[in-house]
Amino acid sequence: MKQPNLIFIVADDLGYADLGCYGGRAPVSPVLDRLAAAGIKFTQGYSNSPVCSPTRFAMITGRYQYRLRGAAEEPINSKSRGSTTLGMPVDHPTLPSLLKDNGYRTALIGKWHLGYPPSFGPLRSGYQEFFGPMSGGVDYFTHCASTGAHDLWQGEQEHSEDGYLTDLLSQRSVDYVNRMAKQPSPFLLSLHYTAPHWPWETRDDEALAQEVRHNLFHLHGGNIHSYRRMIHHMDEGIGRIMDALQRNGQADNTLVVFTSDNGGERFSDNWPLVGGKMDLTEGGIRVPWIAHWPAQIAPGGVSEQHCMTMDWSATLLDAAGVQGAPGYPLDGVSLLPVLRDASRSFHRPLHWRMNHRGQRALRDGDWKYLRVDGNDYLFNLPCDERERANRASREPQRLAALRAAWEAWNDTMPPIPVDATVSLGFSARDMPQR
Repeated sequence: MKQPNLIFIVADDLGYADLGCYGGRAPVSPVLDRLAAAGIKFTQGYSNSPVCSPTRFAMITGRYQYRLRGAAEEPINSKSRGSTTLGMPVDHPTLPSLLKDNGYRTALIGKWHLGYPPSFGPLRSGYQEFFGPMSGGVDYFTHCASTGAHDLWQGEQEHSEDGYLTDLLSQRSVDYVNRMAKQPSPFLLSLHYTAPHWPWETRDDEALAQEVRHNLFHLHGGNIHSYRRMIHHMDEGIGRIMDALQRNGQADNTLVVFTSDNGGERFSDNWPLVGGKMDLTEGGIRVPWIAHWPAQIAPGGVSEQHCMTMDWSATLLDAAGVQGAPGYPLDGVSLLPVLRDASRSFHRPLHWRMNHRGQRALRDGDWKYLRVDGNDYLFNLPCDERERANRASREPQRLAALRAAWEAWNDTMPPIPVDATVSLGFSARDMPQR
């Protein structure tokens, strides 16, 4: 079989129920809804972390992020600029480097957030092309980070270009698809949008750029209407990319996957889940998961397979017929059999930990063990997705077994460094707690 093209689309801070195909309350995602209907939708797909850069370490390596020092930052912030330790090590094999070594063309268009040059960068970790911001969040019009520094790059050179960032990323992706159609090699396009991450700016809100330039968290503004339009702008761009694939005769043999780096933030819809970004409750880690590949995936598939971000990385490698690197065994598991048959499933325990609030979690079958602020909880998720009915006192043996399983897994990971930082954008002083 001819190696497929691979497009890995990642939204930023998208909530579980923001898309129509996941029960969204507004018609913001007709393109993604069609992709889900023509492919497969996962209802139990998770991010590797409830905050952005740790998930991106797992995404690029196919391994638990806890293995790398930079991923202990929750998240990497602008103070790490110039650091030689807080980023993606250039000698570590990655999804793009493994594919590149096996004949793929590779590009990252969008957010990097895995450390700054000269020690780190997309071109040093397997991508042959890069266009986008290096940091965690930028203004959609000025393309400046929270420090006020301009943060739009082409390769390793700063690049100035007028335009709404979501649209710039979409158009660059269309251009890339068109260029790749003229050469024989398959390609990996990592399209990592910043939408719908703050600041809350639609295409029509350029005037807001001056208002928020000293605080991109945009704590005084935003609303669900702007937030939904930001998602729709992203969805429109994905539609243009799918049209480009179709025009070039490449739609059938291109595996397109879509997910979010973590759960939703202020204006997102996570129903019926509780919590959001920075939380190991379901709203912080359960996210949309969609795959579309007409040559291999039958339309209308819905899967309850338990899976997390790094499984996408293992799946893309498997689809390309590429092995992981010796000495760096993948923690991710290929979902290729599930893509081909949505009724298939396998046992897949999932583990998380957070420095923030001392959180830990284990999803094992129907059950979830959770610790927050020193309190241990036990939930039966099929019965209680909102994690409101704590079964810990009713089933102490099950709680003890799951806690022991989490601790045994944790013993295989490096400890959280004492100098690891937690960076919160807002607190209860800015808005009431969830």
